[in-house]
Amino acid sequence: MKKKILIISGGLSKEREISIQTGKEVAKELKKNGYIVQISEPNNNLESIIKIFKPKIIFNALHGQFGEDGYIQSIFETFKIPYTHSGVISSAKAMDKEISKKIFIKNKILTPKYIKYNFNLSKEKLNYLIKKKLNFPVVIKPINEGSSVNVFICNKKELHKQILKLKSYGEILIEEFIPGREIQAAILGKKKLGAIELKPKRKFYDYEAKYNEKAQTEHLIPVNLSNKKYNELMKITLQVHNLIGCRGVSRSDFKFYKNKFYLLEINTQPGMTKLSLVPEISAYKGINFINLIKIILKDASTNK
Repeated sequence: MKKKILIISGGLSKEREISIQTGKEVAKELKKNGYIVQISEPNNNLESIIKIFKPKIIFNALHGQFGEDGYIQSIFETFKIPYTHSGVISSAKAMDKEISKKIFIKNKILTPKYIKYNFNLSKEKLNYLIKKKLNFPVVIKPINEGSSVNVFICNKKELHKQILKLKSYGEILIEEFIPGREIQAAILGKKKLGAIELKPKRKFYDYEAKYNEKAQTEHLIPVNLSNKKYNELMKITLQVHNLIGCRGVSRSDFKFYKNKFYLLEINTQPGMTKLSLVPEISAYKGINFINLIKIILKDASTNK
């Protein structure tokens, strides 16, 4: 008899709709292959659903806050049931962009320079600080969101208008903008999976470019890199996966500029929708969708 898999999707984050898509795609594939599947929201009924359904593994299909920041993982831990993807501490480290950046810097991994900003400076003082430490244009982003939610590239003129949109976060990161090629690379289990290059028609690979088919982002695989540079990319990707303590699958986002890789961030809960990158990289490497899911499930069961 095939295992019972409980898929947790939806949630409260700004990535709720993507999480629901991920959950549906995974459920459809598992059901086709004989698994017994139930999908649940991460709500107050979760404990009773687990008691009744008795899943062997929880597939975490959540994205964003409360789904990949260690919060839901700490709840999963109380059920004593194996769950997919990274654990409590590694999820929290990866989701907090300042903490993860400090880990990158400590380990001599190139990442854009940044300042943390808590809306406490005048326009003039902030402009001076940026000019002194970063230079324009800059990237502004929340410290703990995923999928490029509320990420903006700003010149000096746009900065203060865009920054007001993020005031509800209390604290944000302001990063130097690195031009160049957008390349993302993935680790599956403990192995280097592969990489993909993105050519968005939009200003950069933002939320729309990721999830709106009409945005027409071009996906290039294999990535046009020399063997030496490709091996360097995958070495950094595995290094950061291990430094953060990730499990299952992770995807790291890079800019390639002047023959150097700049690590932007690491994602512990990559999407599994029709437009998602990890399934595309896997397929190129000869791992179809169901086998990708099985590897993630097996990793969960062996890391309980």
